[in-house]
Amino acid sequence: MSTFRSFALLLALLAGSVCAEQVALRDGHPDHYVVVKGDTLWDISGRFLERPWLWPEIWHVNPQIENPHLIYPGDVISLVYVDGQPQLRIQRGRGTFRMSPTARTERLDEAISTIPLDAIQQFLTQPLVADKDVMKDAAYVVSSADEHLIVGAGDRAYVRGIHTSQGSSYHLFRPGEPYVDPNTNELLGHEAKYLGEGEVERFGDPATMKLMRTTREINIGDRVMPMSQENVHAYFIPHTPDEPVDGTIISVVDGVTQIGQYQIVVLNRGQREGIDAGTVFEIYQAGQLIPDQVAGRGHSGKRNQQVQLPDEKAGQLMVFRSFDKVSFGLIMMASSALHVGDRVITP
Repeated sequence: MSTFRSFALLLALLAGSVCAEQVALRDGHPDHYVVVKGDTLWDISGRFLERPWLWPEIWHVNPQIENPHLIYPGDVISLVYVDGQPQLRIQRGRGTFRMSPTARTERLDEAISTIPLDAIQQFLTQPLVADKDVMKDAAYVVSSADEHLIVGAGDRAYVRGIHTSQGSSYHLFRPGEPYVDPNTNELLGHEAKYLGEGEVERFGDPATMKLMRTTREINIGDRVMPMSQENVHAYFIPHTPDEPVDGTIISVVDGVTQIGQYQIVVLNRGQREGIDAGTVFEIYQAGQLIPDQVAGRGHSGKRNQQVQLPDEKAGQLMVFRSFDKVSFGLIMMASSALHVGDRVITP
């Protein structure tokens, strides 16, 4: 079943079900909205709902419209009430169809995405996490094939450990920092720093690989793995986990210290905890441990006490890729600066 058909089926099931959560409308919400290029489903839903990820709960799928689960610039999203309950409905706008004498079709690549795809596009197919066995067994660059000191796109490299059964297209990556659970000290995997892509020109030991595109220079010892056939997502259905989840932001892509909207973070929860693409979390800024400057100084109580401030709600994120023990999420909203160590919990 294609991604788009799966998407439509899930939306239909959600639309026909009783809302699991009370969907609260945003104060001052519009009655309708005309979709423009650059919108996302999350942003559009945020115009109507206090919690944008709940839009599938009230989305009305109109079977008379081809691909009603896809939204295009020019479409009109209307808020109506049926039996006292809110529904979001779509009316196709002009300019969204390509006409022919016998058929009317829609451009799938013009459909509005769930979240900003330009923020995550490069991470949808790249290797992001490698476990210790992958690190140990992965093929690796053994030398430059053209005697260049710095090897990049257009150059050739010799690679050991690849086989014809793995195909001819490969990712190159460099082992990065370990991902460690801050609560249990479990090693969850290693960062796989994406370096580029290559095509095998000649198999053997070593094989000769042409570097098709690179993001940085390729060094001896850099790892090589076959391009994944993983079914990555471009359209997501926001949802909460089946069971309550409490996790932690353990890393941020690009290594910044303060995390804001549309930055990518790594969570210490993954598929084994039921996390998949589309899973939504609320982010709580970890409360600081501060000294009590009053106790014991003219006030009852012991001096030098420490006070743990409570965690405060500070943002929302949506997972766009999950692995066995970790997940990658996009920060959708940040009301204050977020940091590694902040909590993520089921809304």
